[in-house]
Amino acid sequence: MIIVAIIYRIVNVTRCLLVDIVSFILRSHSGGIPRPGEISLAHHGVLFLDELPEFDRKVLEVLREPLESGRITISRAARQADFPANFQLIAAMNPCPCGYLGHHNNKCRCTPDQVSRYKAKISGPLLDRIDLHIEVPALKEDELINASVSEHSQPIKDRVERARAKQLARQGKPNHLLGTKEIEDHCETTDAGLTLLKTAISRLNLSARAYHRILKVARTICDLSDETSIQPAHIAEAIQYRRHDI
Repeated sequence: MIIVAIIYRIVNVTRCLLVDIVSFILRSHSGGIPRPGEISLAHHGVLFLDELPEFDRKVLEVLREPLESGRITISRAARQADFPANFQLIAAMNPCPCGYLGHHNNKCRCTPDQVSRYKAKISGPLLDRIDLHIEVPALKEDELINASVSEHSQPIKDRVERARAKQLARQGKPNHLLGTKEIEDHCETTDAGLTLLKTAISRLNLSARAYHRILKVARTICDLSDETSIQPAHIAEAIQYRRHDI
């Protein structure tokens, strides 16, 4: 947290504020002196980008470096600065320009070409660095009105804390920080799980990055299930979270 305090001190922010995320690229890449932007202010926190395809593509491509390394390099004519940027990225987007693709009332009037251009605003390399892709369909009227029974937050919190404690005890760090060699040591699966993963790599043309990220997600799913070894079901769930590949 000392590093976070120093970052906020550099940009003269003395207390946590709700910032306009659109300005993060401007703060990081304007002026003569390199200064931390919102991606560094989100260090050890969450960076939430709403309406992801509406951001300038150059803005989004800047995220690739910190998502991979946890750091961001800002270059100027006279100097260069390296800032920490280890954040959790959460992004939201509509399924199409009008937002109604797949709606149960068939409201969407977008053409397939319009939908393709809209989704193409987000590059493959950036999507490859996002581990979980979740589709949230619109609720029907009766689903919206009728109350449903869901799990309380406290049991979920307890399960996450137990899984994190297991990770720290096993490897001294959370699963998402595992390197390639550590993945080989701590993310072994069964023969059936390995066969499933090989099939997914072949059919979905998964990259080496996607392969390692799937294993880390499967390891986390396994930990949340309080199981010891990664099973085919954990691999299958991790694969289906990469919806852009499917």
